[in-house]
Amino acid sequence: MNYEISTAYSEHKDFLDDCIIHFETKGEPFGNQKRNALRLFKLNDDTINIKSFKVPNIINQIAYKFFRKSKAQRSFEYAIKLKELGIGTPEPIAYYEFKTPLLFKKSYYISKQLDCDLTYRELTHDFNYPDYDNILRAFTRFTYQLHEKGIKFLDHSPGNTLIKKVAHGYEFYLVDLNRMEFKHMEFEERIKNFDRLTIHKSMVEVMSDEYAKVSGENYDDIVKLMWRFTEEFQAKHHKKQKLKKKLKFWR
Repeated sequence: MNYEISTAYSEHKDFLDDCIIHFETKGEPFGNQKRNALRLFKLNDDTINIKSFKVPNIINQIAYKFFRKSKAQRSFEYAIKLKELGIGTPEPIAYYEFKTPLLFKKSYYISKQLDCDLTYRELTHDFNYPDYDNILRAFTRFTYQLHEKGIKFLDHSPGNTLIKKVAHGYEFYLVDLNRMEFKHMEFEERIKNFDRLTIHKSMVEVMSDEYAKVSGENYDDIVKLMWRFTEEFQAKHHKKQKLKKKLKFWR
């Protein structure tokens, strides 16, 4: 077992070890369990969130053992970096990994549970959500802030931004952090970063308008690019889903 625990939680190592060892039988299941398992555990007055990543395929078991950092380790390290850059994400606590001499097996990422009022996903389904336009525009400014700080969130998709209403407006927190790049982004790369967020042109138009305001770029250029990238992503996504269905049919 390999692990790293934040210094703020080092005194709770025995408790965290126990949560990991008995992950399958303790804690409360939370959220969508399709891809990876999530469970909540009580730690004094706090709730912690433990994400259990699936055992990767054999090729990635070798890759994660010898060549690449695991999803859990990347999630932990990226969370620390985001907080250093002033970007919201649930408090990182620890990561754990289990390996054999030749292969990588299970990994876990632990963070403090953060309760939110909504995610970006709600905005794609409910156009009458209270203060809808202001939330969408604030989200766009948040994304611009990511880009200005050299953060390319590769999983910038509807369920991966938590939104909290606060006295001065809205706060945003990134989750599902294992796919990120930290680098300078040119204009087109920034706009392409919106391509997974919605299928609705009305939302693209609002986000393009707000991004133009904060960036100083031309609205017509932004909306044309953002919609093109959105359509390209949707076409690729549907093609991939059709292929998956065919493969399942032949199993």
